[in-house]
Amino acid sequence: MTNRARLTVPQDFPIQAAENEGMPPRPDFEDTQPRFTRPGSQTGTHCLGSLKEKTATGKAWPAREKPIRQDKKKNNNSLARLISRLAVVAGIIASVAFPVFAQDGTGPMPDNAEARNYGGGWDCDPGFRVDGAECLALDIPDNAYATGRTYGSGWACRRGYEEVGDASCEAIPVPENAYLRSSGYDWQCERGYRQDRETCVPIVLQEHGYLTEDTSGSGWVCDRGFTPSASACVPISVPENGYLTNADYGAEWACERGFFEIDGRCDPVALPANAFLDQESYGPGWRCERGFEAVDNACVAIDLPANAHLDRSGNRWRCDRSFQLSDGACVLGR
Repeated sequence: MTNRARLTVPQDFPIQAAENEGMPPRPDFEDTQPRFTRPGSQTGTHCLGSLKEKTATGKAWPAREKPIRQDKKKNNNSLARLISRLAVVAGIIASVAFPVFAQDGTGPMPDNAEARNYGGGWDCDPGFRVDGAECLALDIPDNAYATGRTYGSGWACRRGYEEVGDASCEAIPVPENAYLRSSGYDWQCERGYRQDRETCVPIVLQEHGYLTEDTSGSGWVCDRGFTPSASACVPISVPENGYLTNADYGAEWACERGFFEIDGRCDPVALPANAFLDQESYGPGWRCERGFEAVDNACVAIDLPANAHLDRSGNRWRCDRSFQLSDGACVLGR
């Protein structure tokens, strides 16, 4: 029988029996206790149990509680720093936002301002404009009025005045025999006068002429039956069986129905049999009835072949559907 030497390790701490002795230890991720081996000791049974550390007061605390309190202290310091940073950011936002609110009319109402009729906030009085948190007076020139708009200069010239140099309002010069337009920004010559640059000159009215409302041009036109020629109104020569067109442009006269123009006169239309008068200004002045076609100066009956029909005009024919023209006849297409 072999004698085995049993190693003994001096113990400075009480040994506590571990549960499930002889089984491999279960890892504890939340609270892993450090293991200590006495220097110079041999392999053997390790000390298990809670190591205690003494605080400044002399009280013993479990080793596992120290990191927990350190974590709490660290969290408290982080929270304090976060609160401090948020306070700084809030102060910056407040300092920047206050002028914006004032510009938008939502801050405290300053002098020369009035509360809005709807919503909230305030607006500067007419003649004042918001500047930061105040309403400052506009420099409005003479003969101008405050528009109350928040954009532009904030003022506009009164009727009969025009803006000069973006700083003053001067009277619009109205020449003699003229008057200010209803818009108030321009002038117009009185009746019987026409504009010539910046003045109004009298209109020389010709015989057989009358004044018009047209401010451009001569300002007058000729009576019916007369035409302007060399600043005068001369009679229009209308041939027999003709009439005035009253057109401003083009032909001044035209032939009556049943007559056609030739060499400045109106000759009667020679209407053939089976024809009727045509109002078109071109052509012979007549047109064949349906079923007839014009041949020279006569209307000849149309010889309609089989499988054909008259077209829309009624003066020509065409083959029916699926038929085609071949040697004057309509044959079935292949």
